[in-house]
Amino acid sequence: MGMEYHVAKHGSDAGLGTKQDPFLTINRAAAAAEAGDTVTVHEGVYREWVKPKYPGRSHWRRITYQAAEGEKVVIKGSEEVSGWENVEGTVWKVVVPNALFPEENPFDEALFGDWLLYNPGRHLGEVYMNGRSFYEAETYQQVAAPVVETEVLDRWTETTVPAHDPEQQQYTWYAEVEEQHTTIYANFHEADPNAEVTEIHVRKCCFFPETTGIDYITVRGFEMAQAATPWTPPTADQPGLIGPHWSKGWIIEDNVIHDSKCSGISLGKEISTGDNHATKRKDKPGYHYQLETVFAAEKIGWSREHVGSHVVRGNTIYDCGQNGIVGHLGCIFSEIADNHIYNIAVKREFYGHEIAGIKLHAPIDTQVLHNRIHDCSLGIWLDWQLQGTRVSRNISYRNNRDLFVEVSSGPCLVDHNIFTADYAIDNRAQGGAYVNNLIRGAMKHRKLLDRATPYHEPHSTDVKGVAVVYGGDDRWINNLFIGDGRMEDVGTAHYNGYTASLEEYIDAVQEIRERTGSDHEAFTMVDEPVCIHSNAYLHGAVPFEREEKHVQVEQDPSFRIVEEGEAVFMDMDLPEEAANLSVHVQSTHTLPRVRMVDVEFEQPDGSALFLDEDLVGKKKEGEAVAGPLAQLKAGKNRIKIWG
Repeated sequence: MGMEYHVAKHGSDAGLGTKQDPFLTINRAAAAAEAGDTVTVHEGVYREWVKPKYPGRSHWRRITYQAAEGEKVVIKGSEEVSGWENVEGTVWKVVVPNALFPEENPFDEALFGDWLLYNPGRHLGEVYMNGRSFYEAETYQQVAAPVVETEVLDRWTETTVPAHDPEQQQYTWYAEVEEQHTTIYANFHEADPNAEVTEIHVRKCCFFPETTGIDYITVRGFEMAQAATPWTPPTADQPGLIGPHWSKGWIIEDNVIHDSKCSGISLGKEISTGDNHATKRKDKPGYHYQLETVFAAEKIGWSREHVGSHVVRGNTIYDCGQNGIVGHLGCIFSEIADNHIYNIAVKREFYGHEIAGIKLHAPIDTQVLHNRIHDCSLGIWLDWQLQGTRVSRNISYRNNRDLFVEVSSGPCLVDHNIFTADYAIDNRAQGGAYVNNLIRGAMKHRKLLDRATPYHEPHSTDVKGVAVVYGGDDRWINNLFIGDGRMEDVGTAHYNGYTASLEEYIDAVQEIRERTGSDHEAFTMVDEPVCIHSNAYLHGAVPFEREEKHVQVEQDPSFRIVEEGEAVFMDMDLPEEAANLSVHVQSTHTLPRVRMVDVEFEQPDGSALFLDEDLVGKKKEGEAVAGPLAQLKAGKNRIKIWG
């Protein structure tokens, strides 16, 4: 048995760390805790960046940081500020010494990095009143006369969407940084900031090691908020409000994580393998630097033995500016399950190509299971090296887009999910299997012949080769597609013209090679094979032209997602024809192998995979109905899908 250290607001860092004589700060306990020890933190607000000093030694000899049972423990990257002076009208100012900031001054640190495309003078600082985050203005004049917008531009879909909180945009701030102090101006509307709780960003993170290799840490039961995290592309250091910092075997569970400037939980890379070189050097595309990052990571031990294998479960993550969960390379062999993620990147103060509720690069064998993701700019974005990656039993609604899979050769499995955005799926990959999903919305399908990305030996980080995305080699089986009677691109018709088997594909390529004498060029002249069958298409959804077993019904099923407190329900009036479409459980034995990587769809341990568990955990036997819910029946349905 290890030691148990206690931390409490009435304690002292000169104490013994016992329950009777607790430490005052979590960092004091972190400097003492070693493998097998537990740090129990008692009720209160702790304003510090916790930096674990020692690693655990194994899954069984980890170091556990936990909130005391039944007690609310909050770790904040902010500090309270007082002494606000009224400037004019509803505008106030406060002058704080720069010594308040233990590392960089976030009000002087500009948001910066690769693939950051829209950034009108934003910084890592933030101002809060009673937990409400303000909007950064570009000038003092914009603070004195803030613009209230009821609609804002979603730059991914190029459409206007309702503002996340139109009233909130009246609350703005602007900072002027001098050598010794920082002056912050803020519009508090009708409030007196000296009579409210006003806070500002001070620290970059809340719980994040300074060094790499701090393995086998558990963090459980905390609320963590208000950190000045930087932009986290896959070609840079990726600090989050909390994260393992290129370590192995962390468990992050049952926490409430919110108000990170950029990223909430990071399972990402570290700085030695790339530091925004595309933006700094401007000599070649970010794509090339990202490719170099993969090989640089191999040289410093990117493997199952040294990094990844994390568990992120049961957390509530919201109000982060870029991602709820992010990771490149360091997210391998991990499980992300049962998290509630919402309000990610909806303030729209900045924009770039790395924004989502969950944004992962190279998540080899990572399992994204049963998460509730809503009210995000994008729900789940999986990018590069989706080999053994599984997205299963997730619920996505009120997002501007739900799922984006990009530049990968698979095998990537997407099964038993609900996707509901008008722009439901963006597919710029190959080697995917989409099985037993409900998709109420359009899909975009694109080839990417100008970016070759790595693929790997099975269940390994060892690079086997690289390939461009020919756009195909996908399997669409047992899905339930729902249109709205007017929306285009709902269903699988965008595969029209594709070959329908690997044998047919090989024959077509061989004919071109014999006729023209070409080699690799021939493979770009024939659309990759697809396996599409046993899908139901409702209310304007359209099937693949060569799909033999399917049902197409024009009836509107009146599909809805309904929230009742913490519970979420699905309502649907399922047409009898769709209910009568009998589909079979899919498995390793029925899903065709992936062409480019030449591997099967299987479990991370290499055993056979059986897709016999529906969205709510009900086991399926024999024949079932299309879609993610085995209990769906003809007529009206109300099924509890969360809570």
